[in-house]
Amino acid sequence: MSMFLSWLILSLSVWLTAAILPGFEVSSFWGAIKVAALFGLLNFFLGWLLFVLLGIATLGIGFLLAFLLRWFVNAILLKITDAFSTSLRIKSFGTALLGAFMMSALGSLGEFALRHLN
Repeated sequence: MSMFLSWLILSLSVWLTAAILPGFEVSSFWGAIKVAALFGLLNFFLGWLLFVLLGIATLGIGFLLAFLLRWFVNAILLKITDAFSTSLRIKSFGTALLGAFMMSALGSLGEFALRHLN
């Protein structure tokens, strides 16, 4: 899948998450596109580092439960994105955890649907 389509799916998942989840607010669809770009860059540059550091800090248990650790890292990255962007406002870390879960689920559904349409 091309990077543009992945970015579009992430933008849609950010926008839908904001529409569904109270406390997770995006200024507009254009804001969701900007948030998705910033989140993607942070995930590329910091996501792997946070994953490794937290995996080591949990004495390897985090690597065994990688799906939970990845979810936690995405919530942290969402809060960092919130701090750097004026287009995103997340009420609490709990809201970021729920938002990370919803964005992952919606993004997975979008990528699955796109693969099966071709």
